[in-house]
Amino acid sequence: MGTVELPVVVGVDGSDAASDALDWAAEMAGRRGLPLRVVHASLWERYEGYVPGTAADRPAERLHSEAVLAAAAERAGRRVPALKVMTDLAADDAVTALLRAGKSAEALVVGSRGRGEFASLLLGSVGLGIAARAQCPVVVVRGRPENVRGAMNRVVVGIAERERPGEQEPAPPSAAVAFALREARLRGVELEAVHAWRCAGPEDHARPGNHARPGGGRGGHGAHEEQGASEAQGMSATQGAPETQGGRATQGTHEAQSASEAHERRAAALLDETLGGATAAGLPPVPVAHRPVEGSARKALLDASAHADLLVVGARRRQGHFGMQLGLVNHAVLHHAKCPVAVVPVS
Repeated sequence: MGTVELPVVVGVDGSDAASDALDWAAEMAGRRGLPLRVVHASLWERYEGYVPGTAADRPAERLHSEAVLAAAAERAGRRVPALKVMTDLAADDAVTALLRAGKSAEALVVGSRGRGEFASLLLGSVGLGIAARAQCPVVVVRGRPENVRGAMNRVVVGIAERERPGEQEPAPPSAAVAFALREARLRGVELEAVHAWRCAGPEDHARPGNHARPGGGRGGHGAHEEQGASEAQGMSATQGAPETQGGRATQGTHEAQSASEAHERRAAALLDETLGGATAAGLPPVPVAHRPVEGSARKALLDASAHADLLVVGARRRQGHFGMQLGLVNHAVLHHAKCPVAVVPVS
């Protein structure tokens, strides 16, 4: 029995943002040799049984929905000739319809804003709701025109501390790393792997309540905020263990510098091992640039997005949890990145 080809799914509503998402999705489907499924959600049809048969606006609404889908299918076909395009008029709200379509999709692609009254928001409620709950990778097409059209020749992926392989042998790549590697390979571009780390300085050591955790490692000022955000989005920041109070300033400075160097080496090793595991998993070779960055994960990823065609982050899906499953850093990149953002579920 042959392998089932899952389509790339894109949501359209006739807006300019949806047209950008459609173009992006068509090219993604073309690169991967997959069909494209175009979904338009028409909530009014859900209540069709309650609308009188004489309602004058009912046929017009139906015709509008069909026209949106027909125009989208034609545009996708022009964008990628020979692309197999399917259309779906869903009698539901956009988030529900697209989440359902995402259960059997290679990826979901949406625009950063919609046609509704909240179109001026940084990220529409549809894109945010889908990125937070979908079971497949979600691409929110946003950012500067040159980044959207792929002029940067680079894919960026955030590397989380929890992705560190075991000591004995490389681990398989995470879902986010595998997605980024494949996209970089298909595009024929460089993959930049970014890992942010943070080390406390002497001024942090002297703060009341800063005590090292047993065994060192993470701890101290700001660690909980950064780590808590990273658990849901494929990027982490580590922080050096604070020293006890009362030490000499010079000694504190030297110890902080030593800790900083140690964390930088650890971050570089993490990148080597993570991407080494991906190579060992048999993925085709891709030019990879390793970038350990001292600072917050949020800033590191937003800075990297300025020179990327795509930014890939992971999002942890907790079983039995049905709320919004996005961390602080994911929220930041979805709202402020200069390029399209792919959120890849990590179970």
